[in-house]
Amino acid sequence: MSLYDKIFKPKVYRLENGKTIEEKASRTPLVLFILVVVSIVSISVTGFNLSMLVKRGNQFWKILGKMFPPDTSYIPSIWTPLFDTIKMSIIGSMVGALVAIPMAMLASSNIVKSKVLIIAVRLLFSVARTLPTLVTALIATFIFGLGTTAGTVAIAIFTFSYVGKLLYEQIETTDMGPFEAMEAMGCSKVRAFWESIIPQILPGYLSNSLYCFEGNVRYAAILGYVGAGGIGLILNSQIGWGNYSKVGMILIVLFVTVVIIEYLSFWLREKLS
Repeated sequence: MSLYDKIFKPKVYRLENGKTIEEKASRTPLVLFILVVVSIVSISVTGFNLSMLVKRGNQFWKILGKMFPPDTSYIPSIWTPLFDTIKMSIIGSMVGALVAIPMAMLASSNIVKSKVLIIAVRLLFSVARTLPTLVTALIATFIFGLGTTAGTVAIAIFTFSYVGKLLYEQIETTDMGPFEAMEAMGCSKVRAFWESIIPQILPGYLSNSLYCFEGNVRYAAILGYVGAGGIGLILNSQIGWGNYSKVGMILIVLFVTVVIIEYLSFWLREKLS
């Protein structure tokens, strides 16, 4: 029997009663082969150099060592950019999550019967989701100028695309009985949606919005690199000047803030479930 037959052909077992059982061949060798080929092609295309990674990788630990001990005297300069980052995250998450509700309704095939409208709204979600937050923030800075407004808009667009997609998928799995009953009684689609669908999707919607808010705090921290305000602005400037002890202090404050927000969000999601 050839190696190909051993790996890819199914095994047949004959029982004592004359019956045969066929065991399908494992797909693991094929998957591993595809992964190896894809990895080789990726290394060739990207120019990945393992020897350079080994030689220069220790620089990460040298820079990390320069961050400690952190410069605690720099803490007063961190509070205002930190609060700007949190404000951007809160406002952007709220606006994006709220706008996502009516748009998700228009993207739900069990609510709206127009296929053209459904495709158009879903395409809008896809386009908004495709754009990286940094790119959106960069575009927003050209429109609204440098500052937290651009960052807030970028976060709102990301939240809108993320929450909106999850929401319309959730709407399509709801029980449509109450909605159809209210429509039969003469209620408009909007009122029937508000009264019958919203109570069903509300816990999941709030949970997804809170989870998105957690990530937005981290995303907002780097938006300063494109001039969108927040703690990323001072983080970028201190890295540029090589003040790694101040960079270390910024990262510690940011880490503590993110951990606190994540625990609060987790607690709220548990209460909603």
